[in-house]
Amino acid sequence: MRFGRQLERQSRQGRQRLSGREGRLSKALVIGGCVAALAFVPAAAVATPGSGVSGTVVAVGTSPGKLKVKTPNGRTDVTFRTITVEPGGSTGWHTHRGQLIAVVKSGTLTRTLDDCTVEVTPEGTSFIEPSGAKHRHIGRNLGSEPVVLWVTYLLPEGSPLSDDADAVDCGRKK
Repeated sequence: MRFGRQLERQSRQGRQRLSGREGRLSKALVIGGCVAALAFVPAAAVATPGSGVSGTVVAVGTSPGKLKVKTPNGRTDVTFRTITVEPGGSTGWHTHRGQLIAVVKSGTLTRTLDDCTVEVTPEGTSFIEPSGAKHRHIGRNLGSEPVVLWVTYLLPEGSPLSDDADAVDCGRKK
């Protein structure tokens, strides 16, 4: 027992001694040693160049603000599609069961929404179409060149890309 108390007293004295200037010096040396040791650790987390891989950017579009993307509950079908709307053409009134992220690669798309507001989306911009029956809309090409869209669909598993919807009579709405 006496030997145990003696060790405890020496340990306590050592801790008190290290809490002063010597303690700060010891801590600084330990931290410095750790930083120096990191210089010799192999850089396993550093990126390495790829090989045998190529990629092509097919379209870039900038959103007018923050994109609010929502995926469906459960499994999601992700479909990437190019759509061309010829001059004078339209998509017809429709809805989607999940969100779409679209980039206008060329031309200008004019969309009329369920509340009869009109959104004009020129080349080089992007937009999100919300999901659900309350968000029916139609896309039109009112220009003289084809509108080319690159669209990513985020739909509940097994859903069609779109559902036909009744036209909105914007002449009656204010």
